[in-house]
Amino acid sequence: MDLTYTEEEQDFRARLRAWLAKALPELPARPSPDDWPGRRAYDLGWQRRLYEAGYAGLHWPVEAGGRGATPTQHLIFLEETERAGAPYVGANFVGLLHAGPTVAAEGTARQRARWLPPVLRGDEVWCQGFSEPDAGSDLASLRTRAVRDGDDYVISGSKIWTSHAEVADWCELLVRTDPGAPRHRGISWLAMPMDAPGVSVRPLRTLAGSAEFAQVFLDEVRVPVANRVGAENDGWRVTMVTLSFERGTAFVGEVVACRRTLGELARTAKANGRWDDPVLRRRLGRLYGEFGALWRLTQWNVGEAGRSAGGVPGIGGSVFKLAYSHARQELYDTAAEVLGAQSLSLEEEWTLDRLSSLSYTIAAGTSQIQRNIVAERILGLPKGR
Repeated sequence: MDLTYTEEEQDFRARLRAWLAKALPELPARPSPDDWPGRRAYDLGWQRRLYEAGYAGLHWPVEAGGRGATPTQHLIFLEETERAGAPYVGANFVGLLHAGPTVAAEGTARQRARWLPPVLRGDEVWCQGFSEPDAGSDLASLRTRAVRDGDDYVISGSKIWTSHAEVADWCELLVRTDPGAPRHRGISWLAMPMDAPGVSVRPLRTLAGSAEFAQVFLDEVRVPVANRVGAENDGWRVTMVTLSFERGTAFVGEVVACRRTLGELARTAKANGRWDDPVLRRRLGRLYGEFGALWRLTQWNVGEAGRSAGGVPGIGGSVFKLAYSHARQELYDTAAEVLGAQSLSLEEEWTLDRLSSLSYTIAAGTSQIQRNIVAERILGLPKGR
């Protein structure tokens, strides 16, 4: 018996494990990586199964439609679903991991009632409209403008690196509502329907040949003022809530996946003779220690989020994001060493994962930005001039 878990938590794990053993064999075949409508249907189908079984939004607050599970139950859910090879959030990671939680923490009762149940039921997909061609890491310099016209905002501009925009129903959108205000004070956070007139999506192809990103063009798009989350021009503060979720708890399932990959790498190295290289063994051992430490940090972050108002993660998310991004890149660099010449083939899953890992030091705030946050807000170092 693992004495770190209560009897109730052990019972939760056993019931979840039994449900997964029954549900996973009933899933249809996974669609092709390039079939985004098919992937949307597959991911939302899994989300509906979770919803019907009572596992959707497990750790979300009850008032937001969630189950109000404890941080430990949330971690058990992540461990068991990853151990069983269950689908992850997929095409709706924005809705489930940071747009939805932001609405739960900052939205009105009417907004929560409108937007959260469809996310949890697997009815709607969200994307993120934050970055722009000239406003990536310097997000506060965004130029997409929203002009108030009665009960609507009229929006013009463009966004880039918008994940799954081509299959999304809604977009968490940052706009400049007061161009005369200081950069961080003239921004608002809106929920924009992706089928609104004036919205056009242009897919962007990655190194691996996939097109999960897109550029979104906005030509006088009308969005109701009622779709604004938070006060007008208070969007930067709301955005910090979104980014806290994105950096603090959105990657937790991936840490479990990386630990599993590490074990597979060791087994592959033993099978193909690469295990005889002592330098490679030391590298695998060090990665084992790093991901073990990251999992402990994950547990701490999830616990802190569970104890905070609205479930918002603390500033420790930047520490996690910084360490995880680099550990993931090293993990897949090591996979290339284990595979040897096979690592040049795009037919290898680890090759695709390696190409994907290159983006992690940029996505959700670059490593340089995270170092500044850690230096200034955790260590109390002065800001650069």
